[in-house]
Amino acid sequence: MSNTKDIAKAIQLLQKESVVAIPTETVYGLAGNIYSEKAIRSIFELKNRPMYNPLIVHLKSYTELEKVAVNITDKARLLAETFWPGPLTLVLKKQNNISDLITAGKDTVAVRVPNHPVALELLNQLDFPLAAPSANPFGSISPTTAAHVSNYFDSSLVHVLDGGACSQGIESTIVGFEEDQAVLYRAGATPIADIEALVGTLKVFTKDDVAPIAPGMLSKHYAPSTSTIFTEDVEKTLATITRKRVGVVSFCKEYNHPAIHYQKKLSSNGSLEEAANRLYATLHEMDAQPIDVIIVEKVPNEGIGVAINDKLLRASAV
Repeated sequence: MSNTKDIAKAIQLLQKESVVAIPTETVYGLAGNIYSEKAIRSIFELKNRPMYNPLIVHLKSYTELEKVAVNITDKARLLAETFWPGPLTLVLKKQNNISDLITAGKDTVAVRVPNHPVALELLNQLDFPLAAPSANPFGSISPTTAAHVSNYFDSSLVHVLDGGACSQGIESTIVGFEEDQAVLYRAGATPIADIEALVGTLKVFTKDDVAPIAPGMLSKHYAPSTSTIFTEDVEKTLATITRKRVGVVSFCKEYNHPAIHYQKKLSSNGSLEEAANRLYATLHEMDAQPIDVIIVEKVPNEGIGVAINDKLLRASAV
């Protein structure tokens, strides 16, 4: 198997309980039939993902929500109606027929409707939703192109449905509920302020290394294989590094220092949206360079910048 734009082939494989890498607007996902234990186990095995880390279920539309969730609150419905299809995942009480493998044994399921024409065309031709965590080995940089996926997995194991580069470039925001209180589990591509405008101030609970209720809550995640340092002051950090080849990922400024062997700006004009879109592709490119350490610069901590900084902090965790 290899990269292809053939949706019919992807449908055939998914119906046979195989796993297919699919494009979404956020990152590429490693997808399988949510009702197939074989497919779900294959996802965990291919990613080397711990079984305590739950998966996200992808639906074709909001009207499918009751097939996977129960006790859906008014706030949850408002968020789904407003942001779907789009990069917002909701954690809700699950239907009994949703496998504990998907939910890591919890009574909740993470669910969203992706906003990507290829993903939606695929889902609309299937009679089952898809579980689809990011299509990368567990903990490594998320893939935003079909080539990123192919570089991670043997083509004999993973069929890649090529839908071009992901438009958002970082994962969905994840929100759950404690009674009537909305809770942020993962900062992502849907800005927190947009969510709070509808449901009030979010309680923040975004780190759990033992039994995460949602993906993306582990301390170390999205990480390059090259040692990575997250800093607010690139020049000060550069001054502490000796006898090493350094790569710099800056927000929008270019730095000069003899230790810098490779550098990339996330945005040419200070756009946080452009920075999010280019984040993972830039980390992939940087990780492929013959360097000893990557310095990543904190971006303005506002809007989608909150999510970018969250990814960079976890990418640099020891």
